[in-house]
Amino acid sequence: MISTSTRIATNQPARPHRRWWRWLFLLMLVGVALFGSVVSASVVGVLRAPGTDSVAARLAEWGRDHGLDGLITWLEKQQYEHNQPPTGGVPVGGIPWVGTVPVTPTDPHNKTGSPHLPAPPPLHPPSGIAPLPGEGQWETVVTVHGQPAVQVAHVRPDREHTSFLVGVMWIDPTLVRGQLHPGFQDPGGTWQAGTSLTAAEQRSVVAVFNGGFRLNGASHGGYYSQGRTARPLVDGAASLVLRADGTATVGAWNREVRMGPDVASVRQNLVPLIDDGQVNSTCQSGGTAQWGSTVGQVAFIDRSGFGVTANGGEVYVGGPALSVCSLGQILQASGVVRGMELDINPTWVSGAYFHPIPDGPPQAFQLFPGEKVSAEHYLSPSSRDWYAFYARP
Repeated sequence: MISTSTRIATNQPARPHRRWWRWLFLLMLVGVALFGSVVSASVVGVLRAPGTDSVAARLAEWGRDHGLDGLITWLEKQQYEHNQPPTGGVPVGGIPWVGTVPVTPTDPHNKTGSPHLPAPPPLHPPSGIAPLPGEGQWETVVTVHGQPAVQVAHVRPDREHTSFLVGVMWIDPTLVRGQLHPGFQDPGGTWQAGTSLTAAEQRSVVAVFNGGFRLNGASHGGYYSQGRTARPLVDGAASLVLRADGTATVGAWNREVRMGPDVASVRQNLVPLIDDGQVNSTCQSGGTAQWGSTVGQVAFIDRSGFGVTANGGEVYVGGPALSVCSLGQILQASGVVRGMELDINPTWVSGAYFHPIPDGPPQAFQLFPGEKVSAEHYLSPSSRDWYAFYARP
């Protein structure tokens, strides 16, 4: 017999299995290189996409789209646990300046026949703490035909997180009309509505705010607009419905709201937060299927929600240090009888209102202090869907 060392010394051919492992190793190297180049190209494409989304938001969305949802959620949890909102204190600078405008009715006797809606009563601070100067007071930030079309108020989220302010935006649907706009990634595709405000729309836009969760995420909700369904509508899901006349309503699908010839769009997200004027009793005990994946379902983070009042007024709430329950309580205090949670991520919670500029883009105002999303965000293409409200002629 010839030993292994003799085979090598005499330059005899290596065993076939050694060649096989060598080729496998080379193939693995090529595979890793190709995978890295594909991933790099994919990530670069995401980072170069249009719009004003932050790098962190873009990378998080890319990770969730490529099977890394668990990792992204874990990273967000670590960030939250090391940066929990502080308790106590007062808001720096007090209630912010909100760009109020004078009310000068051009139709003081309302000859148009459309009765304008009054804003809800002033909001109260959380129980047990004294109000700040101006806290909870409605201020007119947009007028249409001289009438208050958009009013804004600020309140603290609860009696512990007293250094934060939540923004509440009340919209009069007799003076403005709403429209659901798609994102170029979510839902994607080609739509009549744009992913950003056109030059013409910028002259009449009065307010904007974010949509709900990713359509392929934990919400499992549907999306219908412009006569087509991007995601199937789910029975019982909380649904923001825009009618053909631009007015909004909210309810559980196929119970309080359903498809009809006057439905222009439907955006679903989770379960109803407010029904018949009452906050959902599972706001503290519900799991991810009800309220989304956060660090515990009572985590105090940026949240947003939308609802309608008994007389048809439309209310958006967005701000920091909110639990599901405190978001619901602020919507309820604003007169909402049916409402829903929208997004709960600081990189996506965004509300803004606008003052027109004759020769350029409108002046944009963020709804609440510390908002992570620029007030001008929707002047550029948005990757996620959103709502815009325009002055009626």
